[in-house]
Amino acid sequence: MERRRFRVSGVVQGVGFRPFVYGLATRHGLTGFVLNDGQGVVLEAEGEARVLDRLAADLVAEAPPLARVESVIAEAMDVAGDSTFRIAESGAEAGTALIPPDIATCDDCLRELFDPGDRRYRYPFVNCTQCGPRFTIVTAVPYDRRNTTMAEFDLCRDCRSEYEDPSDRRFHAEPVACPACGPTLALETASNTVLLAEEAVGGAIAALREGRIVAVKGLGGYHLACDTANEDAVARLRARKHREEKPFAVMTVDPRLLATVTDEEERLLRSPPRPIVLVERVLEARVAPSVAPETRWLGLMLPYTPLHHLLLADFGGALLMTSGNRSDEPIAHDDEDARERLAGIADAFLRHDRRIHRRCEDSVVRAPFTIRRSRGHVPSALPLPDRASRPIVAAGAELKSTFCVARDEHAFVSPHLGDLDTEAAYRAFASDLDLYLDMLGVRPELIAHDLHPEYLATKWALEQEVELIGVQHHHAHAAGCLAEHGERGPALALVFDGTGYGTDGTLWGGELLRCDLDSYERLAHLEPIPLPGGEAAIRQPWRTAAVYLERAERPVPFERWPLVRESLKVSAPLSSGMGRLFDAVAAVLGIREEVTYEGQAAIELEQLAGDVQAEPYPWRFGDGAALVRAVFDDHEAGRATPEIAAAFHESIAEGAAAACTEVVEPRIVVLSGGTFQNLRLLASMRRRLEQEGFSVLSHRLVPPNDGGISYGQAVVAAARDSPKSRSASFAAA
Repeated sequence: MERRRFRVSGVVQGVGFRPFVYGLATRHGLTGFVLNDGQGVVLEAEGEARVLDRLAADLVAEAPPLARVESVIAEAMDVAGDSTFRIAESGAEAGTALIPPDIATCDDCLRELFDPGDRRYRYPFVNCTQCGPRFTIVTAVPYDRRNTTMAEFDLCRDCRSEYEDPSDRRFHAEPVACPACGPTLALETASNTVLLAEEAVGGAIAALREGRIVAVKGLGGYHLACDTANEDAVARLRARKHREEKPFAVMTVDPRLLATVTDEEERLLRSPPRPIVLVERVLEARVAPSVAPETRWLGLMLPYTPLHHLLLADFGGALLMTSGNRSDEPIAHDDEDARERLAGIADAFLRHDRRIHRRCEDSVVRAPFTIRRSRGHVPSALPLPDRASRPIVAAGAELKSTFCVARDEHAFVSPHLGDLDTEAAYRAFASDLDLYLDMLGVRPELIAHDLHPEYLATKWALEQEVELIGVQHHHAHAAGCLAEHGERGPALALVFDGTGYGTDGTLWGGELLRCDLDSYERLAHLEPIPLPGGEAAIRQPWRTAAVYLERAERPVPFERWPLVRESLKVSAPLSSGMGRLFDAVAAVLGIREEVTYEGQAAIELEQLAGDVQAEPYPWRFGDGAALVRAVFDDHEAGRATPEIAAAFHESIAEGAAAACTEVVEPRIVVLSGGTFQNLRLLASMRRRLEQEGFSVLSHRLVPPNDGGISYGQAVVAAARDSPKSRSASFAAA
């Protein structure tokens, strides 16, 4: 007989790991105990050596679906002579155990939800060890009920019996509850009428059918919901939310009624994170025009909480479900904050009394990459190729704000926060960072930040009394892509986006770099052009088009140009941004002269190009004016605009691939930056580079846009701070 202590680390709390260990040990005839502590799961098992060996292997091979075992460390112990195997009370000490994301309602719980004979019939908070809230309700580790917001609800006799029964699937399911002892639903109307439980659901359905807007409290915050088919309701929501044209998300139980869904998109829709997936809409779908104006794409998601399932089942159709906020602010998750910020938007509030400890937006994906990494994915760790020798906080960028906390071999990227140019988002940045640091049990000893002096995230970093590392924006993009593929470089990197602060004081964004995780060299870039009026040129692409047309020696067709041209003498920062070149071409083709959300002109240009076949213009990477000249001349000659848009896309891909070929080495090319959310450009670029013999890396787990900047900053900071020998450095240009 032997006794061994096993320490299991990874995502092993909140995923049914202790019940799994209990069942495994019992099956093998072992005695001892298992418990959660501040670092993960600890078990002591007593039995024959060969059986203990088998246990160690099975802890990894048979782990629960939601678990991610990173290591199992065993040590010999004195035989204690236990007679049974039991789940012991968790250790009380705080620590660094990994918390799992929130998980969509499982099929077993759904069957109970709609079973009239079940005691949880139509109960909006049904869950078990394989589904339900995790990250958004955890207040501390180890992950036990007392360390969640469910601690405020005492278990009734029936729930406690399930919770303590090793044969029950709710054995140690920390958020377990029922109508007798758990959270309660309530509907507050404009007349201050409050309806509870089942009446609250009925009242919300009636309001939605009447064309009203209902604020619905979910897992990580509030949604604003209305009837997807009701144009008046959608238009009112758009006006109240101050969201002019940016598409809304739609929740449905049958995505194929609304969109043409590929097998890969279906898999993403039904995956445990339940993200919003961008899919091509069906023209005859019952979707109001204002849901997604001027685009054939819809953002669809399936219901992922019991409350969502009840609402869609009772409503009998799809519901618009957008973040409970004003445009670009963080999602409202605190009840009082929601009442204050959403009071002028929602006609009623469908809320509950389970407190949300951490806000968490919905994730957004466009196969094959992530656009917004949030609910269902955070706080799952991302890899760090170079171990963080001390705790690092990476402050991220200004738009699509996230921060990242790096500890040991792990990088923890925050949920999407919004744009930091709003006071609410900046407050969320500071408060959510404190919650993350508490959850991970660390305090930063090194802070990485963007070089842009006006980013609020940079200003925050400079105010901290901690060692700082400045990371160039596009190097962060490239390093993040390398790191998620487990690569260190060196590599070539095509980093295309709108703007990012360069080391020469101009705004970069059409870059060819040679880089590793530690350093980079700027090899080529788009020719910088002045942006007349600075930020105004981003909102009004015709301004950028006018500058390009003048450089191309072509007439400028915009009436306001003579007056606006004077701003070149006052406010005209230089930009080499690829996003600005896309904006200019969209304006020249008459697609979009002004935008109401980031990337709108480029999105509509991609949509116009579609899958139209066209040969590229003869173009050398860098000379944006020459490409605008070719587009203008074809447009004047009467060539079809879809063909011109397609030729423009192919020209960018061909010219950039040729630039890489001229450099020759290294033979890995990274594609990063928000412009590579363009599927046509991404596919054409990959095809051309691979034909030239390059290995091509693009984003999968981390957004190619600025939502991935904080991860890249953390990767660079860890590499520069690593005591290990580094790769050859390149002087930053």
